[in-house]
Amino acid sequence: MTDLSRTPPPSADAAMLLVLLPPVGTAPQVRVATLAALAALQQELGAAIRVLTVDEVSHPSVVRSFQATDLPCFVLMRQGVELWRQGGLPEGKTIVPLLLARLGPVPVGIPAK
Repeated sequence: MTDLSRTPPPSADAAMLLVLLPPVGTAPQVRVATLAALAALQQELGAAIRVLTVDEVSHPSVVRSFQATDLPCFVLMRQGVELWRQGGLPEGKTIVPLLLARLGPVPVGIPAK
């Protein structure tokens, strides 16, 4: 798993966006662009959501456990509960407000910004 942020480790209450990635395959330039886009997404989300990539080659059992039919697959989780999922790449800039809206109220123990 790759953590795309440079912030301290998340608390147990922190939300995480798991990005399940397919094998590198024949298009490494697409993978590089995807990782760059995910790093930019992490910048936009700030501390609200930690973006983690999970590679199918490095962690096949983790990817299989989510039973994702399309890779990449985005899975938003908090405290082990899946809040949202999308197969394939999200379109446009709508993902940030969508993810933040899915978080709902801030749980006890996480300071509001």
